[in-house]
Amino acid sequence: MIKAERQQLIITHISKDQKVLLSDLSTLLNVSEDTIRRDIKELSDQGLVKAVRGGAISHSPIPLHFRDREHYDVSHKQIIAEKALRFIKDGQVVLFDSGTSALAVATHLPKDCKITAITNSFPVAAVLEDHATVEVIFIGGRLNKTGFSTSGYDAIRALSAIRADICFLGICSIDIDLGLTGIDYEDSQVKRTMVEHSKKVIALSTLEKIGTAEHYKICSSNAIDTIITDIDPAHPELLPYSQAGIEIV
Repeated sequence: MIKAERQQLIITHISKDQKVLLSDLSTLLNVSEDTIRRDIKELSDQGLVKAVRGGAISHSPIPLHFRDREHYDVSHKQIIAEKALRFIKDGQVVLFDSGTSALAVATHLPKDCKITAITNSFPVAAVLEDHATVEVIFIGGRLNKTGFSTSGYDAIRALSAIRADICFLGICSIDIDLGLTGIDYEDSQVKRTMVEHSKKVIALSTLEKIGTAEHYKICSSNAIDTIITDIDPAHPELLPYSQAGIEIV
């Protein structure tokens, strides 16, 4: 089998299973692990996969622009949002990031909810405008035109002065070893600051984001208290997270 065929098979297996192991591919393709390691490095250099210790994982399949993400996987985000409501209590200070899953949670908030909502997301702030008993604090900064959100030094400085009860992160990618990662550098910095200034951090994730990774680190997996997902908490893909002490809902 020539190199191009091997690499295409590696991509196919990662697309199907989200991750591959050097040892498994070596056996499957009847080549050495060093050969597979070189193939994965080439694919990683091309941005097609993410090389990790012992194998490779896929990049997040989620669209980049907010307009595209808003209409992507809507029914699954509704499931996540409904589960998330149980964590919100009157009197809390709640951080919502710029993810569309966090927007879904904000959209499902009862009209009589009495919280202080802090966000860097224009859509989240707009959704909460007609919630008379929700105090909305919008975090200013540099406009991220693809994310309809703010980022940069001013946003980070404002968030650093806050101690929230809960932070809802609509994540891009999560891996038990690599933690939470994002596509955009500045947005990832904002999310990291939200994590650092929240008592409880809740990651909102559909199944396809589990076991994937991007370029910019947000936080380690052990910084997450709860993962709310659209699938059964007993799903095998979630087992490493529950074993690490993370609550799965």
